[in-house]
Amino acid sequence: MSTAGTTVYVALGANLGQARQTLETAAAELAATPGIQDLTLAHFYSTAPVDSSGPDYVNTVTRFTCTLAPEDLLDRLQAIEQEHGRTRLYRNAPRTLDLDVLLYGQEQIDTERLTVPHPRMHERAFVLVPLADLAPELELAQGSVKDLLAQVRDQAITRLG
Repeated sequence: MSTAGTTVYVALGANLGQARQTLETAAAELAATPGIQDLTLAHFYSTAPVDSSGPDYVNTVTRFTCTLAPEDLLDRLQAIEQEHGRTRLYRNAPRTLDLDVLLYGQEQIDTERLTVPHPRMHERAFVLVPLADLAPELELAQGSVKDLLAQVRDQAITRLG
């Protein structure tokens, strides 16, 4: 890993409580983390739950430069989730906060705790649309973000003001 840092993309989502406020606060907490610089937040979007239930989600994506090791970043993300009352009652349960590492530079990571690139991000409008706000020319293993967006256009997503 370069001492200059690695470009990282993280998805943020919530559908319980004051979801947008929680995402804004979580992004600020992430930006204040030593080893994270130049955090940029995409627009906020509302989406229906995917493979889940409960109220609509508020979603966004953030990009930043990171000098933390991937597992250390994951630890920080999970600590922020817990600070915001995240519980893991069952897979895809409604949540106060969900933070997922999408990309960690060009690294391929497959451990018990972390898989990067995120294995389902190319199938989800709630990730691809805000990702395109930040990096419209980004290429994933499955294709360009622009091309992948065309494949998920049937998934309803609304930009929030």
